[in-house]
Amino acid sequence: MSIGHAGRCHCGNVVYDTGSAPLWVTICYCRFCQRATGSDRMIEPIFEHDTFDFTKGHPAVFTLASEGRGKAVHVHFCSTCGTKLALTFERWPDRLGIYIGTLDDPTSIVATPKNSKHVFVREARPGTILPPGVKTYDSHATENDGTPIAPTLYGSPHVTGQ
Repeated sequence: MSIGHAGRCHCGNVVYDTGSAPLWVTICYCRFCQRATGSDRMIEPIFEHDTFDFTKGHPAVFTLASEGRGKAVHVHFCSTCGTKLALTFERWPDRLGIYIGTLDDPTSIVATPKNSKHVFVREARPGTILPPGVKTYDSHATENDGTPIAPTLYGSPHVTGQ
């Protein structure tokens, strides 16, 4: 029995199991994530790549260079129904992010101030409300060499673009 979370595409041809609990939850406001989700942000639980498994089917992969660092981002999607399922990264080869909406139970992972970070808030739509006490970053949470960047924490809800 897995201690992870199960998910799938719309048509069910590609199914996955994360194999573990998420390491953290990234809420990203970058233009890539906005385009990828058709929304103003992506909620992306991050897992160890080694624990994750596609248990049915094999996704197609679309690769592009990130606008921020120029490193490859690999989008794993169902070639039948087009559902985007996961992201892998040249920059972090040992990590994998999932599109939270593809979980069988998307409410099984909750972003809290303790387990989440909000990145690329400089690209958030004006009027986006950032909750108090969460780690926020103008862009990435680390430098190219992996050095952590100090987060900004707000003591009350913060509205972007004001």
